[in-house]
Amino acid sequence: MIAKDYLYQHNEHFNLESGSALPGFQLKYTTLGKLNSEQSNVVWVCHALTGDSSFNNWWGDLFTEEGPFSHREYFIVCANVLGGCYGSTGPLSVNPQTSEPYYHDFPIITNHDIVKAFDFLRVHLGIKQVHTLIGASLGGQQVLTWAIYKPEIFEHIILIACNAKHSPWGIAINEAQRMAIAADSSWESKEPSAGLDGLKAARAMSMPTFRSFEAFESQSDTENQKLERYNAASYQRYQGEKLANRFNAFSYWVLTKTMDNHNVGREFDNIREALNSIQSKALVIGIDSDLLFPVAEQEFIYENIQNAQFEIIQSKYGHDAFLIEINKLKSIIQFFIKSKFVLQNE
Repeated sequence: MIAKDYLYQHNEHFNLESGSALPGFQLKYTTLGKLNSEQSNVVWVCHALTGDSSFNNWWGDLFTEEGPFSHREYFIVCANVLGGCYGSTGPLSVNPQTSEPYYHDFPIITNHDIVKAFDFLRVHLGIKQVHTLIGASLGGQQVLTWAIYKPEIFEHIILIACNAKHSPWGIAINEAQRMAIAADSSWESKEPSAGLDGLKAARAMSMPTFRSFEAFESQSDTENQKLERYNAASYQRYQGEKLANRFNAFSYWVLTKTMDNHNVGREFDNIREALNSIQSKALVIGIDSDLLFPVAEQEFIYENIQNAQFEIIQSKYGHDAFLIEINKLKSIIQFFIKSKFVLQNE
């Protein structure tokens, strides 16, 4: 079975949490499988910071016949976020009010804005219930936000390596990356390539937060006499080039700010109250070596959702383990789904 790509066009004025607005927007989304007659088999995937709607490219093993969400049994949906650069409305999109790309004028986007757009798509698709909503990192922040925004929609949520409010540590890391982009002399220009050298530096800066000390040992040099051109240095340059070849500095700027302003307690008295409003059965997964989203952040989420299960992935790969340790992730999710199924039928 082949995944299919679509475009959803929202032609009405779209108010944003910042008080600004978009005159409309589009979302590129990808689906796999078929919706059953009871609409009880929807799995909605939220991607990470520089991801796209093609979930098969980065989490494909979760949706094979051997995975927890076989495409023969489930209808899987994933949409590219507002502010992104893979088909959804973002900074390089043309503003219909000016007939020019937004570039630096693209407004501040929050996770609440993103999931509100997703919810318009859900209604457009005629989906009344979602069996499982799953995401990691920025995508996990969106899962949490959406489960609070529309608590009656989701039967299960799976939150991986994310938080309820972005930390000062995470904000500082993102601000340093944006400073690298702003230091690029091309950043002020209104061109799709603006800030690309800065983006390369930003990505290199972020890599040590995505991986662990132990993971970087794979970049060790065996030549004792070497004084420069270390493997770790080459690896950083490679990662910067790799991202610059597929992303743009404008979307990176916008979406790191989205991560920074993440706070599910904004419309509540406090964050605990917001988490307590979740009605879904929740699986919260942390990664023991994660520097960017420490396990304590997932523990806090778990402790404040009424019906939750908590698991920790043991890995040397740091935050990126949610993309690398697929077999461990599959095993944890399969146990969660099966155990909840048994409980519902006892």
